[in-house]
Amino acid sequence: MILLQLSAGQGPIECCKAVSLALKMIKKQCLAQGIELEIVEAISATERECLKSVLLQLDSTANSAAKQLAQSWQGTMLWVCQSQYRPKHKRKNWFFSGQLFDIDESRLDKGVTFQTCRASGAGGQHVNTTDSAVRATHTATGISVRVESERSQHANKRLARVLLFQKLEQLALDKMTQQETVRWQQHWEVERGNSVKTFTGEKFTLKHDSSVNKGVHS
Repeated sequence: MILLQLSAGQGPIECCKAVSLALKMIKKQCLAQGIELEIVEAISATERECLKSVLLQLDSTANSAAKQLAQSWQGTMLWVCQSQYRPKHKRKNWFFSGQLFDIDESRLDKGVTFQTCRASGAGGQHVNTTDSAVRATHTATGISVRVESERSQHANKRLARVLLFQKLEQLALDKMTQQETVRWQQHWEVERGNSVKTFTGEKFTLKHDSSVNKGVHS
């Protein structure tokens, strides 16, 4: 399973706009390359068409194509543009990041249990009277997620599974030793001024892409 998470981190609204624009570009790339794309989770910001973060699942008959595309979006990225939300603001550099999760599903599936439960919240009578919500729990760690965003139990189970796997992969990164963490950060994190990708203007034009030089084409 190939997951790609884009995040504005603690950046301002302009960084959230950059995440939304990046998502649109990734959709076009997936369409052109025959890669299936699904938005697993999207966290909206205060402004319209702005995302604090988005988690994507990429799939293709040749799984290497999906992984290659996701790899090309891994690291720190820069959008150079005058703010449309604060026209007089002097800052024009807005940063966001991408993180690839390459998950071995067969290994993780063995330790996951699923429980159905009644959905709650908006949705009317249908939501309140059906056990469509699903909770997925990783027995070894106790980590669990609950999903009720979809109408069907099957769809909620699939999303819960993906979200749980992403949380487990993140936990594995968080539990690295300090030395491993530093090494990982040095490998993937890019200092400002040396971003993996650089976009410019309101049209989000790609001006620089170091992943191409590494043999990873976006």
